[in-house]
Amino acid sequence: MNPRIHLKPGKDKPLRARHPWIFSGAIARVEDARDGDTVGIFDSTGGFLARGYYNSKSQITARVWTFNDEPIDRAFLRARLERVVATRTTLIDPATTNAYRLVNAESDFLPGLIVDRYADFVIMQFLTLGVEKRKAELAKLVEELLEPRGVYERSDVDVREKEGLVPAVGVLRGEEPPDLIEMRENDFRFLVDVKRGHKTGFYLDQRENRRRVAELLAAGQQGSAGAGEPQSAAPEILNGFAYTGGFAVYACTANENARVVNLDASRDALNLARENMRLNDCEDRGEFVEGDAFQILRRYRDSGKLFDAIILDPPKFVYAQSQLQSGLRGYKDINLLAFKLLKPGGTLVTFSCSGQVSAALFQKVVFEAATDAKRDAQIVAKLSQSPDHPILLAFPESEYLKGLVCRA
Repeated sequence: MNPRIHLKPGKDKPLRARHPWIFSGAIARVEDARDGDTVGIFDSTGGFLARGYYNSKSQITARVWTFNDEPIDRAFLRARLERVVATRTTLIDPATTNAYRLVNAESDFLPGLIVDRYADFVIMQFLTLGVEKRKAELAKLVEELLEPRGVYERSDVDVREKEGLVPAVGVLRGEEPPDLIEMRENDFRFLVDVKRGHKTGFYLDQRENRRRVAELLAAGQQGSAGAGEPQSAAPEILNGFAYTGGFAVYACTANENARVVNLDASRDALNLARENMRLNDCEDRGEFVEGDAFQILRRYRDSGKLFDAIILDPPKFVYAQSQLQSGLRGYKDINLLAFKLLKPGGTLVTFSCSGQVSAALFQKVVFEAATDAKRDAQIVAKLSQSPDHPILLAFPESEYLKGLVCRA
């Protein structure tokens, strides 16, 4: 008998709406399935619903490969990869950008799989047991389709623990990447540490936001001074949680005199931020401050320091529903400090990448921060993840990054 799972009565509604996850509580019984197996998924009457992969160790016990009754074989995987490669060519201009997300897991109908390209190298993450068991096959297919110099694994993410997996890092195919890869993004140059950097080395999901923020800052320079106040000859921008300086490089294009304070807790990240500003001929307009962002912003507040613009792109504050309230306090605190540090007419660009925090809830938190800071603020723009990180309409969990650009 082929491996199968059967759902409880009434638990098939999300699947019929083409949501790709089946939680443990929805399953009535399992037939001949071992962890990592591809399984047929059936409703309580025996009707076929989907084909996915199974893992009893995970709360998300099955993830859907396809809603068609078809084999999950090499031809299936190749066809899925060919489709995303073709899709990305419509989203990326190779003349200006050679780093982007190729596969965004469930949103690209390859659940649990992340594939990012950085110039001549491809970085893969296998987040779940179902794709872990097909690692060698998927890496070979990626090599065949993209012909990179090398395929490297960065499966060192916490979510693998929930799947009963240990971290895995190393070469899968071809050459090992150098310690730093130089990539291009919208004609800017960046050095990326794909072996040890956050995510797969760079925040590719912020590509279009970096460009948009630079445009908004440039357009808003004339409004950054209050009524009757002279316009600053050298606008000061605070790039909080700067990481390797992506927003700083773009922000320097907003005004040729702009100075950017890069603040981050990691000395290594700041060193790379300095190199990235140097690569783009703006190192002399950068300041690099190592420390805890909450503490440094309080120090700036207490000293009366003000900025023309502040960019906040913090790491995820909420990893589980149990952390929601503490995470919201963190978002409110950091945005409250930012509002107090803005000059009249200044711009706050603020993000949350916590999937547990909806766009509406994040906006409410930023509103409360502005209220407590006694600042009026207008929303100039709402931001989301770059289009190579697609949001599947049937899978709202895929919309994790949200941002607001506010004029205070």
